[in-house]
Amino acid sequence: MLTLFYSPGTASFVVHWLLIELGLPHELRLVDFEARQQKSPEYLKLNPGGVVPTLLVDGEPVTECAALAMHLADLVPAAGLAPTPGSIERARYYQWIAYCANTLQPAFRAWWYPDEPAGPEHAELAKAAAQSRIEACFDRLDAHLAAHGPYLLGENLSAADLYLTMLMRWSRKLPKPALDWPGLRAHADRMRARPSFRALYAVEGLEEWAP
Repeated sequence: MLTLFYSPGTASFVVHWLLIELGLPHELRLVDFEARQQKSPEYLKLNPGGVVPTLLVDGEPVTECAALAMHLADLVPAAGLAPTPGSIERARYYQWIAYCANTLQPAFRAWWYPDEPAGPEHAELAKAAAQSRIEACFDRLDAHLAAHGPYLLGENLSAADLYLTMLMRWSRKLPKPALDWPGLRAHADRMRARPSFRALYAVEGLEEWAP
């Protein structure tokens, strides 16, 4: 049994979605952010970073949403959400997972917490820079999907597409959200139509950016 420590709509979103998409038996443990349970001594023993997601795998805690997304996709190879190891498709899959995790996702944190990278006195400049980085990422992704879509790996859906969808959802309150790019909107609409996405929304009690 897999146990996911999650909070609705956060970085645990893609891991929870994959558990549903892949039909993997799992148990959910809600981490109440308002009560700051993610900073409790008990939770910090599982995840010293004090963030979600944390997934108990055979009773052992594993963290980082990109790592967990790739691990879950590999657990069910028949689902086809991860290309064959050693193939060029696998290399491209790693590329887009890493792009989401290392380039796009950190820009969102800088948008939400602009005082972290630059201090309170430079928060507005940091926020503007973060917005520019997010929009540049969306430019690249939109162009890629237009040329090589409908998914990040062409005709083949992968865990990278679920990861990207989570990040596109995060942009919904930005001045220029992901749905303003036609290729990203088409991708988002395709992903939001999946039964697993609807099931995820029902379980997490989400409403914004609903299909």
